[in-house]
Amino acid sequence: MDPTISVSKGCFVYKNGATRAGKKAASKRKRPAAESSSLLGKEVVQQPFYEEYRKAWNQINDHIADLQHRSYARTLEQLVDFVVGQAERATPDEVLPTAALLTGINQPDHLSQFTALTQRLHAQRAAMVCVLQSRDCATLKAAVESLVFGLVEDDAEVEQMEDEDEDEDGAERDRKRLRRSQCTMKQLKSWYTNNFDSEQKRRQLVVILPDFECFNASVLQDLILILSAHCGSLPFVLVLGVATAMTAVHGTLPYHVSSKIRLRVFQTQAAPTGLNEVLDKVLLSPKYAFHLSGKTFKFLTHIFLYYDFSIHGFIQGFKYCLMEHFFGGNAYALCTDYSKALGRIKQLTHDDMETIRRLPSFRPYVEQINDCKRIIAVLTDDDYLKKKLPQLLRDCLLHFLLFRCSLEFLTELVGDLPRCPLGKLRRELYVNCLNRAVISTPEYKECQQMLSFLSKDEFVAKVNRALERTEHFLVEEIAPLELGEACTAVLRPKLEAIRLAVDEVVKATMATVTSTSPNETRQATDHLTPVASRQELKDQLLQRSKEDKMRHQLNTPTTQFARALQKTLQLIETEIVQDHLRALQDAPPIHELFVFSDIATVRRNIIGAPRAALHTALNNPHFYMQCKCCELQDQSLLVGTLPDLSVVYKLHLECGRMINLFDWLQAFRSVVSGSDNEEVAQEQIDPQIQARFTRAVAELQFLGYIKMSKRKTDHATRLTW
Repeated sequence: MDPTISVSKGCFVYKNGATRAGKKAASKRKRPAAESSSLLGKEVVQQPFYEEYRKAWNQINDHIADLQHRSYARTLEQLVDFVVGQAERATPDEVLPTAALLTGINQPDHLSQFTALTQRLHAQRAAMVCVLQSRDCATLKAAVESLVFGLVEDDAEVEQMEDEDEDEDGAERDRKRLRRSQCTMKQLKSWYTNNFDSEQKRRQLVVILPDFECFNASVLQDLILILSAHCGSLPFVLVLGVATAMTAVHGTLPYHVSSKIRLRVFQTQAAPTGLNEVLDKVLLSPKYAFHLSGKTFKFLTHIFLYYDFSIHGFIQGFKYCLMEHFFGGNAYALCTDYSKALGRIKQLTHDDMETIRRLPSFRPYVEQINDCKRIIAVLTDDDYLKKKLPQLLRDCLLHFLLFRCSLEFLTELVGDLPRCPLGKLRRELYVNCLNRAVISTPEYKECQQMLSFLSKDEFVAKVNRALERTEHFLVEEIAPLELGEACTAVLRPKLEAIRLAVDEVVKATMATVTSTSPNETRQATDHLTPVASRQELKDQLLQRSKEDKMRHQLNTPTTQFARALQKTLQLIETEIVQDHLRALQDAPPIHELFVFSDIATVRRNIIGAPRAALHTALNNPHFYMQCKCCELQDQSLLVGTLPDLSVVYKLHLECGRMINLFDWLQAFRSVVSGSDNEEVAQEQIDPQIQARFTRAVAELQFLGYIKMSKRKTDHATRLTW
């Protein structure tokens, strides 16, 4: 008989040298090999579109991580200095040093900050850290046990990361593990005395509560009193992660508790500010070829602003858009740098070329060709189209570079106008300019009117700031790029023309200029023609009012300053806005290779529709289970092979507001047994079928589709329609 086979279940131990797996070994084991780093097969991983997707995402993700690290590095430095500074206090007392970190309303996004704080404290060997979650501290006993266990285990993890000698590792393996029942403050004091008795080894004991508002108030108060009572012998430092405001701390902690802490407040970056920084410096950066359409961009930002304030959720939504874009096929591997895209053209197959021909913007490109032979060649000859692709790709990449530079100019020009008609932030102008022809919108005309109302000094200063900002953007962001010189060559002459127009505005005076407009030759002594009724007089006055308004709109400015200002605004409109801030439908051909615009797919996969998903799952289980027993020719059919819950659900759809449970049970039995015979209906119900029905009804009630009626005990009330 095999020694591992037993009549009873058991755990068989083999002493083959295996030891308890530490976190260091576990991390090594969890790290997959480079060849098996993806769940996708080799036929997908080796495709050009996947290589470009992985490269683009790695670059964007690293850029975002670096930006976020630098954004809250200052706050972390202040926190670390606060913790280290508590060790230098000469006389310990019973007042607990406490730091309140205002993290913002979305706590999961800020757990990474506490992780970074822990790593910095470990790197400086300044403190032992324990992170207490509210879910682990339902009672005071559980909170103290988690606190002591976390501090002792944190010490073990630090030693395990530092130890490289095998003998020391062996000694660590044989270290006796502390039980939860032994985790008391007395045990913690004994452990701290044995390990950190000297002044050189002395370290702070940092207790982090990342979700302060979620803690039970009485448990939190008692825990703080216990920590403050032991401050004389154990150097505790408390860090509170406050999601709302300091009023939450003052409202939770009464005076006899708050008098035992020495509180200092630290402020982190607000979530909208962090998102704007990520958008401006990463996702709208000109060095990335991938772009979001205006509607998709607005959809993702609305999820952030009106749902969760989660930067991590926004980044994951952007990652989904990136994945969905590149997984459209190898034709989308051209969404990369210009030189790399030229190399990818040779690898395109006939199917990839057909994908390019099916792009919506490819048809206008074909229609504007006058030669029939060239049209036939573009539509049928892959080699001919490959020769045309380099110029088309260059036009697209150059268009988006010019669009980004012009957006910088327009943001500075209209971002601080009263009421901000086009938007205050760069992301708002980005959405407005991509969604529609901004030059024809009433918001743009309102901005132009506000600019014309500015004084000379204000107007000149604003346009000069826009010019300087655009020049700086050209030098810092555009010039290092592959097509930077071509973009600069196109835009710089236009900026110089605007600068010269501004100089004319500076030199202009308020002197009146004689107008030669024919509309102004109208005599001021014009009289109304005789009328026979009040209605004719009213119509004549309305017509005269319309003519005066039209003449006023067509009048040229009457002063030198007004004319120079109008000329400058007209130059900005034609050279910057009209030429480069075009809507997405007016973008160059095959721009779909660089822009993701499938908002329907994003909405369907990012924002869930639980009621529709439940209805689909219960009405047609084959949609999710993909089993042959649940396959239906028509979704209205009822077969006994369906799950009991599905049968009960489909039967309840046929009923009115009140459902008779006995009739429901009889219908369920007839479907499950597959017989409609009246004799069978008169027979006693099988207890097994009745139990299955009872369980299915309870599950349907748990899902919220029905509730038991109090008026009729043998009836259920339907809740959904």
